[in-house]
Amino acid sequence: MATGDFRVVIVGGGPVGLTTAHALSLAGIDFVLLEQRHDHDPDVGASLVLGPNSMRVMHQLGLFDALTAVGSQFGHQKVFNTAGRELKNTTATAKLFRKNHGTAPVLFYRAELMQVLQQGLSDEARGKILMGKKIVGIASDSDGVCVSCADGTTYTGSMVLGADGVHSKTRRLMRELALETDACADWDRQKLYTSTYRAMWFSFPRTSKPGEAFETQHKDRAVVYFTSRDRGWVLLTERLPHPTEDSPVYEEKDISAFADRFAEFPVSETLKVKDVFAVRKAAGMSDLAEGLARHWSWGRIVLAGDSCHKFTPNSGLGFNNGVQDVVALCNQLHKLTTASKGVPDMAALTDSFQRYQVDRRKALRPHAFVSTHLIRANTWTNTPYYLLARYIMASKRLEYLLLKLVVSRFIRNGLVLDYVRAEEPFLAAVSWKHPLKGFGASQEGQ
Repeated sequence: MATGDFRVVIVGGGPVGLTTAHALSLAGIDFVLLEQRHDHDPDVGASLVLGPNSMRVMHQLGLFDALTAVGSQFGHQKVFNTAGRELKNTTATAKLFRKNHGTAPVLFYRAELMQVLQQGLSDEARGKILMGKKIVGIASDSDGVCVSCADGTTYTGSMVLGADGVHSKTRRLMRELALETDACADWDRQKLYTSTYRAMWFSFPRTSKPGEAFETQHKDRAVVYFTSRDRGWVLLTERLPHPTEDSPVYEEKDISAFADRFAEFPVSETLKVKDVFAVRKAAGMSDLAEGLARHWSWGRIVLAGDSCHKFTPNSGLGFNNGVQDVVALCNQLHKLTTASKGVPDMAALTDSFQRYQVDRRKALRPHAFVSTHLIRANTWTNTPYYLLARYIMASKRLEYLLLKLVVSRFIRNGLVLDYVRAEEPFLAAVSWKHPLKGFGASQEGQ
C-alpha cells in the first residue's frame, strides 16, 4: 500500500477535520479528507466558541479577519434561578480576558464558522475534500494505509487521522485492528464514553445584544442562553436517571416534550424557554458523552478531537482542545516529514503519535476536571455542588482570582504551529509561552 510521497487520510469533515486540512496545507503535506455527509448540514450542533489561544491559531491559518467578521466576543454574563432571581450579573469576566489575553472568547454560529474554514482553503485543498464517503474499513501495514468506503472506493496514504467525532468509526476500526493483532491487549471499551446528562439545543432570531451568556440553574437542570451575531442559542441540560453508555436517537416529539419540561424556565429577564422555543429555527437533542480515551493511536492510525476526548458543551472546551490536538500533531508531522525528506517510516510515526498523546493528555486533564465539575455545579447535583455554584462561582472576587491565577495559565500555554510565520495578534498583560514567529524572525529562530 505504499503511496510514494507522504499523505494523510483525514476521516471527518467537521471543524477539527477542516482545521487539520489547513494545517497540513501550510506544512506542505498532502492529504485527502473523507466526510460521510453529502453536504455540510448548516444546523448540525449548536454553536462554537473559540478562546484566545485558538484565535491565535486561526490567525496563523489566515482566517482571523473572516472569523472576526462573523463572530461575537463574549461580553456579559448573568445567572438566574428558576424564579427569575438574579444570582450574578457581570461584565468583569470578559474585561479580564481582554486585559490578560487581548480578546474575550468569541462565539460563532457553527455553520458560519464551517463556511469560513471551507472558503479559507485554496482551490487545490478544497478539491481534496470528498463528500459522501462513509468509511467501512481500514487496512494498515508497514508501507501505508488503505481506507475503504461504503460506495466501493478506496483511498491510500501514509496514515489515517480520525477526526470523526464522538461516535468515531475510525476509533472502532482501530480498536478492532489492535485486538486482532493481540486479543489480550488492554484496550479501551468499544463504548468509550458515558453520559450522565442529556441536552437539547435550538437557535432562534437574536433578541438581545451579541456576546451575551445567561444561565438559569436548578436542581438537576440548567438553561444556558447565549448570542452570536445573528442568532440566539439555548442549551437545555438535564441529569439522566442513570448514567448510560448508550446513544439514543431523539425524534422531534422527544425534543418538544423535553422543551415542555423547561417551558417556564427563564432565559433572560424578559423571556422564558417557551417564548423562544416557539420561534426556533433549528433544534437537536442528544445525551452528553464524557470521557478520555487511553489509546489515541495504533500503528499508522491516530485520533484527534471528540474521537479521543469528549467534554460537555457547558465548558466550551471541546473544539478548542480539538484545535490544540491538530496543532500538536501537525507540528510533529512537519518535523518528521522535514527530517525524513518526505516519508517517515512506521516506527517514527508510532513514536511521534505516542509523544503527541502523552503531551495532549497531560494538558487535557485539568480541562476534563473543569468540564466534569462545571456541569454538576450548574445543575446543583448535590449540596457541595450547589454551594460551589451558588456562593463560590457566583462570587466576583473568587472568579477574578480563578481567572487570574488558574485559567490564564492554561490559556497562555496554548500551542501554535511552529512552522507558520505570523505577527502576534494579541499582546496583553499575560505573555504567551509559545510566541508566534513574526516575518522579521531569523531563520535560526524557527
